Amino acid sequence: MIKLTKFFRKYPLLLLALVFTISSNAQKTNGNSDFWNDVSYGGGFGLGIGNNSFNVALSPSAIYRVSEDFSTGLSLNANYSKFGDSDFLAYGPSFINFYNPFPFLQVSGEFEQWRVNLNQNNFSENYWYSALFVGFGYTQRNITFGLRYDVLYDEDRSFYADALVPFVRVYF
Repeated sequence: MIKLTKFFRKYPLLLLALVFTISSNAQKTNGNSDFWNDVSYGGGFGLGIGNNSFNVALSPSAIYRVSEDFSTGLSLNANYSKFGDSDFLAYGPSFINFYNPFPFLQVSGEFEQWRVNLNQNNFSENYWYSALFVGFGYTQRNITFGLRYDVLYDEDRSFYADALVPFVRVYF
């Protein structure tokens, strides 16, 4: 697993091409020609306010229902944080795939590509960070609660506190 992690960290665009290939092949198998009836919109929003700190996150997304069991889509992500004199901005796209082996269980795969801008005291750093999540969630109607794990997690570069991240998804 570590060799695969290093490979995708070195060649994130190859992973992106693989996701697009799988998604486009899955879309070809659907006989429904009315594309927009199978698109759902949703995403996430986060807000944190603390003692001399502030965080806001926004991630609108759209998914296409390929079949009763499989969906694929895109998301745009933005995250801004301010802690004292330090501030942090990260933004970028996310490619998502959902598989529901049972109506109540969702298995997900997500690839996030982040542009990170960090300013701390007199130190400034800008870099790209890739995250590849595998997740499981409990689905009830259009809401899913679950956990996802970043297999490319790097504790020195990631802005997530841990490789294991809880989530709530809502799509309409």
